[in-house]
Amino acid sequence: MTTITRFAPSPTGMLHIGGARTALFNYLFARRNHGQFLLRIEDTDKARSTQAAVDAILDGMDWLGLKPDQEPVFQSRQSDRHVACAMELIEKGAAFRCYVTSEELQHRRERGEAARASAKQEGLSESEKSARFKEAEELLAPFRSPYRDGGTPPSPDAPFTVRLRAPDQTDIVLQDQVQGTVKVAANEIDDLVLLRADGSPTYMLAVVVDDHDMGVTHVIRGDDHLRNTFRQIPIYQGMGWPVPSFSHVPMIHGDDGAKLSKRHGALSTTAYRDMGYLPEALNAYLLRLGWSHGDREIFTLDEAAEVFSLDAINKSPARLDLAKLNDVNAHFIRACDPERLLNLLRPWLVEAAGHDLSDDIYKKIALALPTMKDRGQTLPELAEAFRFLWTSNADNLNKKARKSLSGDKISTLAELREIIAIVPEWRDTALQHALESYCSSNELSFGQVGPPVRAALTGGLPAPDLAPVMEWLGRDETLTRIDFHLARAEMQGE
Repeated sequence: MTTITRFAPSPTGMLHIGGARTALFNYLFARRNHGQFLLRIEDTDKARSTQAAVDAILDGMDWLGLKPDQEPVFQSRQSDRHVACAMELIEKGAAFRCYVTSEELQHRRERGEAARASAKQEGLSESEKSARFKEAEELLAPFRSPYRDGGTPPSPDAPFTVRLRAPDQTDIVLQDQVQGTVKVAANEIDDLVLLRADGSPTYMLAVVVDDHDMGVTHVIRGDDHLRNTFRQIPIYQGMGWPVPSFSHVPMIHGDDGAKLSKRHGALSTTAYRDMGYLPEALNAYLLRLGWSHGDREIFTLDEAAEVFSLDAINKSPARLDLAKLNDVNAHFIRACDPERLLNLLRPWLVEAAGHDLSDDIYKKIALALPTMKDRGQTLPELAEAFRFLWTSNADNLNKKARKSLSGDKISTLAELREIIAIVPEWRDTALQHALESYCSSNELSFGQVGPPVRAALTGGLPAPDLAPVMEWLGRDETLTRIDFHLARAEMQGE
């Protein structure tokens, strides 16, 4: 039997990281078992579902590389099939028409709440309390329609809902692949609505029918759906369909253990892209939120697909740690192909500069990139690290840079300028040799020589070693920046 998993988001909002992790687990399990990973858009909530949300979900999954093996299924397009299954359940005796109105149901709830409140009054005997609590329990217990076991409807054309005939005596036992054995008593399952009075199917019915029709063998989803599973199993049983394997994954919490919120990082998947994270980094980090494989911390999608298993998913909620995500992102930035990384950096470089950069600057960045990869944990941080390549910062020197370009340090800079100007091969090794030779000949430490050169070239902006900086800037730009500060010192009489 082919393993088939699915991710079934509701297009009422963006694809958040909790949903992205669910999609990731489904994707990896299908790949590990040489099966299929499918996508279903559960868009039956017409009032809240939007095309923008559908597009955002597809965009986020495409960015993460979690591509389904078939075209997405849209749940709203399967409504005729859902209705047909509801009618079949009635024929099989697993569901029934219910003519009780919503007003009657509300009245029953109100009576139950009143009986419960009455039972708590002081001065009642124990027998009176017991009787009133019993009345409240009966009224508030899972709903049982008066037409469940037959009866005459108010009229032939009276509106009705279709309700599941929930089990009365047999407990429902679930062998969950993550949670273990979970049991729910039959009397805790209500006669849930399958078709509304307007003929539209409810989520509970639609999800079961769609999973069956799509051939889903393994349902992997958040543990907030665990209660739903016990309400859906009787639908499978009523239709005579095999029940898929269920795995309910604990939720993601904030770093303080509280429910995930925007403050904790519960943003859309594409928001993380827009903050400068790489898709492979977000995948690797989400994978570790609730799953482990030995002591290994970081996996690519292909590597994870080789070893992923449901029994390695933790039962406890995972905690989002943005500092750890930054570390993982930094790892993938360092491992990224330089050509791809430069393309990823381009919009961030333009934003940092405030304008597009020249081809010459991009060539310098490409030259520096293999050495500079470790200068940022996110793409905007890394882009900022290249600022010294397009600006000398000469008009905005910090205090340390100004001090390094004063007094006898200007003489040192002038002497060094003449030495490096005649270096025949403008490479970092040759430039480093020239700097070291000057220090040795003048019995100076590099700590005495380096600051004025660095101040002239970067104006106090962070940058790596001087020799590669000079190589990246090129001979003309390096000498131009030094000459600017020598001329300014001369004008100021230093």
